[in-house]
Amino acid sequence: MKFVDYVTISIRSGKGGSGRVAFRREKYEPMGGPNGGDGGDGGSVTMVAESHLYTLLDHRYNRHQFAGNGESGGSSLKKGKDGDNILLRVPVGTVIKNSDTGLVIGELLVAGESIELAKGGRGGKGNTFFKSATNRTPRHAQPGEPGEEFNITLELKLLADVGLVGFPNAGKSTLVASLSAARPKIADYPFTTLAPSLGVVSVGDFESFVIADIPGIIEGAHEGKGLGIQFLKHIERNAVLLFMVPVTSEDIGAEYETLLNELREFDARMLEKPRMVGISKTDLLPADELAKLLKEARSVLPDDVGVLAFSSVAHMGLKELKREMWNHVNTSRSFGLEEEGISTS
Repeated sequence: MKFVDYVTISIRSGKGGSGRVAFRREKYEPMGGPNGGDGGDGGSVTMVAESHLYTLLDHRYNRHQFAGNGESGGSSLKKGKDGDNILLRVPVGTVIKNSDTGLVIGELLVAGESIELAKGGRGGKGNTFFKSATNRTPRHAQPGEPGEEFNITLELKLLADVGLVGFPNAGKSTLVASLSAARPKIADYPFTTLAPSLGVVSVGDFESFVIADIPGIIEGAHEGKGLGIQFLKHIERNAVLLFMVPVTSEDIGAEYETLLNELREFDARMLEKPRMVGISKTDLLPADELAKLLKEARSVLPDDVGVLAFSSVAHMGLKELKREMWNHVNTSRSFGLEEEGISTS
């Protein structure tokens, strides 16, 4: 399925039906009182997050979403039929913005969470509503209220526990395939991954975390170079970042700093996330050269950043890497619960 993470659509709620002017006419009561019914309410447009959706593709081909209008009221106090509502289904992590103002209408971060985007117009009152002691035969009714119509922009930002950050061909997709059931495209050339993908990593029998394979970053990505900003945004909602640098890198420290700078220039708040450095493709070096490389890497990288070496192809160091990622994820989740006032003891 094609991955689409940005789309603009038009939405319109239905207008309310008009109230009816009518009077009771029966065989022995030719001049009966008012009995005009109210108009039906217009349909509303609501958006809901679904856990099984991972792309906005459906909305790219359905750019006009118009709810039904309410029907006019009838005689004999019959209320007009309400207009049909529209329920738009989107992936968890979707941000909704007003396209004209740029203001955020809402974010859907939990499966089942919903937001009413455009409320249908209220149906007008029939003339029965206006009957009073001083006006026994009202001859007017309300028109229905108009609906709302505007354009919205949907932007998907993937929700994952661990985000993989690295230059193209750093081995990110191979790692996801080794740790989870996900099967991203893997090849020995840059930009094999053209869309983010998620994998679920099991920890024991009952625990798991989600890992995100983000397309490779290049220097200048925050300015739109390469696949650029369109994929940097997917790192925003990752709890933990794993910077991946292959053993073939000419300068591990410089590569790490370049990646870090791209995140800083895009959004400095990303640097507040816990991070690790993973030295990948260790099967390409003899043990003595690898030990020397790791010693040099630890000497140039920050002391508070853990350094782990692994090979996804040879399945070397993956248990240690998974355990370290899980420790970071678990700490992050516990911290989030404490912020919400939920005890973790």
